[in-house]
Amino acid sequence: MISTGLLVALITLVQAHELWMQPDKFTFKAGENLVVSFMAGENFIGAPWDLKTHRLTKLELKQQTKSTNLLDLLTSPERKTLTIPLKDEGTHLLLMQTENTFIELEGEKFDEYLKEDGLDEIYALRQKTNILNKPSSEYYSLHSKLLVQVGSHTDDTFRKVAGFPIEIIPERNPYMLKKGDPVRFRILFEGKPLFGAKVKVWNRFNNRTTIQNIYTEKSGMIETHISNPGRWMVSVVKMVPSKQDGAEWQRYRGSLVFGVE
Repeated sequence: MISTGLLVALITLVQAHELWMQPDKFTFKAGENLVVSFMAGENFIGAPWDLKTHRLTKLELKQQTKSTNLLDLLTSPERKTLTIPLKDEGTHLLLMQTENTFIELEGEKFDEYLKEDGLDEIYALRQKTNILNKPSSEYYSLHSKLLVQVGSHTDDTFRKVAGFPIEIIPERNPYMLKKGDPVRFRILFEGKPLFGAKVKVWNRFNNRTTIQNIYTEKSGMIETHISNPGRWMVSVVKMVPSKQDGAEWQRYRGSLVFGVE
C-alpha cells in the first residue's frame, strides 16, 4: 500500500503538470560533468523532486553506439540531482523512465487536467456519460529525454528511438539550430505516429516563459520556429483505457529538453 505521505507527494507531482530533467548547462567540454536536476512544476520553472516519490525504471546515457546504464548511480532515493561524467565529444541523450504509479483524483481536478492536456476525447466521453466531476483513477508514468552537447562535433544521437510508449524525436539536431530556424518534432505512441495530440513547446529565456500549443499532423509531426535562445522543452500526454486492473486509465507523459545558444 502507498503511505499517506507518499500519496500526497504523488498527487503533488501529478498536479504539477510538467516533469522534466534539467541540466546545469547544455554545452560542455569533454571531461566535464553534467549535473541533472529532476524537476516538477508549471511554467517551465518548477522545483526539484526526489526519487523516492517517482522511482526510476530506466536512466540511461546514449552517445552514438555507446549506451550506459546509470541506475546504479542512484545510491540515495532522497537525492535531487545526479552528476554524470561526459568523456566523449558529440551529442548526448539522457533517457529517464519512471515506474507505473497508481493515482486517484477528484472529479473536478481530473476534468481540469483532461482539458489542460488536450485529452478532448476522454473529456467528451465523460461528458456524454454524465460522469463529469466524478473521481477517476489512473496509472501514470513519465518518459523523459534530455539532449546536451559536448564539444563542437555534432552527430545523429538525437535521432535515437528509446522505445518509450510516448516519445518525442526532433528532425534536426537542436545543437545545430539558431534563432529563427524552423524545427520539426515527430511524436510516437507505441512506435507509431500520434495524430491529433496536443503538444506543448516551451521556451525559458531572460526569466520569461513562452508556450505554444500545437496539434500533431497525421504523420505525428509538429513544426515551430526557434524564437529565442535558452532552455526549450517539448511535452505531450497520451491517455488510454488501462489494461492493468485497478484503474480506469493509463496516462503517459513524454518530454524532451534541450538548449539553444
